[in-house]
Amino acid sequence: MESVLNILQAVLGIVNEMSPYLLLGFLLAGIMHAFIPDGWYTKYLSGDTFRSVVNAAIFGVPLPLCSCGVIPTAMSLRREGASKGAVVSFLIATPQTGVDSIFATYSLMGLPFAVVRPIAALFTAIIGGTFVNWNGKETEAIMPTDTSRAYSEQPHLSFAERCVEALKFGFVEMMEDIGKWLVVGLIVAGLITVLVPDSFFEVFKDNTLLSMLLVLCVSVPMYICATGSIPIAVALMMKGLTPGAALVMLMAGPACNVASILVVNKVLGKKTLLLYLVAIIGGSILFGFGIDYLLPREWFTDHLSNTHACCHDVASWFEWLCTGVLVLLLLNVLRMRLMHKSACSCGHEHGHEHGHHCHCHLATKTYTVKGMTCNHCRANTEKVIRTVKGVESVSVDLSTGIATVTGDDIDDTTIREAVESIGFTLES
Repeated sequence: MESVLNILQAVLGIVNEMSPYLLLGFLLAGIMHAFIPDGWYTKYLSGDTFRSVVNAAIFGVPLPLCSCGVIPTAMSLRREGASKGAVVSFLIATPQTGVDSIFATYSLMGLPFAVVRPIAALFTAIIGGTFVNWNGKETEAIMPTDTSRAYSEQPHLSFAERCVEALKFGFVEMMEDIGKWLVVGLIVAGLITVLVPDSFFEVFKDNTLLSMLLVLCVSVPMYICATGSIPIAVALMMKGLTPGAALVMLMAGPACNVASILVVNKVLGKKTLLLYLVAIIGGSILFGFGIDYLLPREWFTDHLSNTHACCHDVASWFEWLCTGVLVLLLLNVLRMRLMHKSACSCGHEHGHEHGHHCHCHLATKTYTVKGMTCNHCRANTEKVIRTVKGVESVSVDLSTGIATVTGDDIDDTTIREAVESIGFTLES
């Protein structure tokens, strides 16, 4: 019982310190989503040029996309004309960081980590994308899509409507996407802090190479989001792992997992996958060594001591308020999922017809899309199906994977090719 209370105390201390920065990060993410026009990124990413690779990295660093959501987004960019190098650069930079995780990194790990993390993501993305471009020019044709249809069907929102959309995306959709993984990360951090004895990592203490190899073995295959990796990295540092190894966790963990590896191999090829992995793993190790051997250790450990002390201090009323808001947002996501499951158990397909006009004279087909894990996956699936000739409307249910498509003379093969082009599979 005492161990459980200690774990809860450790988790609560971390949450109190992170919550104000998390809420600010979610707000900024919503503003970016609502006010940056859809398709704006794509026009800067075409061509096998160094400029397209750099643009993709710069665009990707602040975007609040997790490692599952970035995959269909990157594949959509590929369909719309982005080069392989730009797509790989985007795939590397985006999941490693984001405005929300940058603020959360600053709150728990201090300013040096918050600065080094996006810089490392930027440079590893540029290196990876450049490697892919050097490897050879485009040899296969990109599937043509009528993207103007997809964008023209999007509503023109007023300033007030965009503000509402920003709040909805930041505090509802993003919470849906990363809320579970954030909670998992906090619980894992609490377990490590309380249950793992300090002597367990004694062999790795102050040994950069062994620490990095340990972190790579754990973080590369599993899924962990950029924000959820922060408390785990902090807990590991408290147990003796080096700051450089913590950076490897922050970089390789979110950017590499089994799902992203399989999709990159399927859509972009084995050679591109190899360069993708070399850039992420090699770049994270390179920057990790730089932190441990070129920069003052106290830059990265002083704030850690303050964080450890803050876990036992009394939080301010503002931190408690932000923690309360964060908990309410998580409970709202849980409520929505329970309501949706209840609706599905009644046999009703709620949400499939929402926002669509009557198409009684058109045929309606349903497909099952496999591989979607977040709202970005759903949105990209809807967008790519909407570009198929003959499709008038499409609605995708994330929890069931069912895509309801209405149109005239819908071709199943074309729908399947469109869905598979962004890394998912289709069952009719």
